[in-house]
Amino acid sequence: MSGTPTKETPSPPAGPLAGVRIIDLTSVMMGPYATMILGDYGADVIKVESPDGDVMRHAAPMRHPAMGAMYLQGNRNKRSIVLDLKKAGGRTALLRLASSADVFVHNVRPAAMARLKLGADDLLAVNSKLIYASLHGFGETGPYAGRPAYDDLIQGLTALPALTGTITGEPRYSPATMADRIVGLNAVHAILAALFHRERTAEGQAIEIPMFETMAQFVLGDHMAGRSFEPPIGPPGYSRLLSPDRRPYQTSNGYICALVYSDKQWNAFFAKIGLANGADRDPRLNSISARTRNYDFVYDWFSQMMKTRTTAEWMSFFAEADIPHAPLHDLDGLIDDPHLAAVGLIQSLEHPTEGTLRVAGPAATWSKTPPSIRSYPPRLGEHGEEILREAGLAEAEIASLVADGALVMPEN
Repeated sequence: MSGTPTKETPSPPAGPLAGVRIIDLTSVMMGPYATMILGDYGADVIKVESPDGDVMRHAAPMRHPAMGAMYLQGNRNKRSIVLDLKKAGGRTALLRLASSADVFVHNVRPAAMARLKLGADDLLAVNSKLIYASLHGFGETGPYAGRPAYDDLIQGLTALPALTGTITGEPRYSPATMADRIVGLNAVHAILAALFHRERTAEGQAIEIPMFETMAQFVLGDHMAGRSFEPPIGPPGYSRLLSPDRRPYQTSNGYICALVYSDKQWNAFFAKIGLANGADRDPRLNSISARTRNYDFVYDWFSQMMKTRTTAEWMSFFAEADIPHAPLHDLDGLIDDPHLAAVGLIQSLEHPTEGTLRVAGPAATWSKTPPSIRSYPPRLGEHGEEILREAGLAEAEIASLVADGALVMPEN
């Protein structure tokens, strides 16, 4: 896919958010992931960067400075402008952009936005129909308000490493930016809901998407357990998820992922291994009620059974019994998965400085207004002059901003 459509490569579909303009003051992972999805949906995303650029631009590996792989994977379908918001001209230019925008989204700490006079009240005074979305570490009404927050810290606060530690003996963070991406997805649907409300009422509003509270809701949905009740009827924690043998199963020559869950699936499994008669089985295996009360025993028993055959034999066995199963991928296996190839999830696009890039594109399919990749991740400040001209600034005004250092032009 080319970043600029040609006669040979027609323009991709506009997407359901065509005509929506988003001013994006986010950096690192959470906010850029959210605005990338909105860009995939067709929004015009204007990425406002500091003179140093989004920090993920500088995360290796990379072919050229300020074009790191993590940045490239999270910033397609955006245009970049570099404004120094500490200069009066930079702030004024940003307000000019916000005056005609639909959404303003940032992940700057509230105190810093207040010092810049770019809080919700400031922006809504300029544009009463604006959706002002703040992605914070913590809600502004609690004692943690204003603290810095990163994915690792939020994972720790929401017990995810501790839960891993109960299984493995050592607390560990998830090897994915789980908090950033889950909160980013929540930001997407919050912004879309606010836009839907505005379509009905013409009202803009401020919305806050806090990382800690969002991830706490995510984790506790699984693990409130006995503390769902008042008074508690047991400890927190979903025992199935915390069983030490709930993991990819070792076979005689490798590993396999499988989940035998319903009575129908278990009966099919028992029939295939010659335990169709319930009297031949441990009573802890004989019903879903018994199994859910004895997860540790069930998973241990099943893990021992898996070691008796090869991975290929179990794959064939589970396919014949219609039992959910899958191979255990490593990262290369995931990237090269034949199903992902068939559905076209991994897409290629041409970048003028970085060459051919492979990215994971939009996953959902749409019958009328599909998302698409329309443009490559921009170079730092690549579209500054273009964006300000669209906002109505004269050439002399743009030149003045450049001379003052409020608008930073891209390096050639």
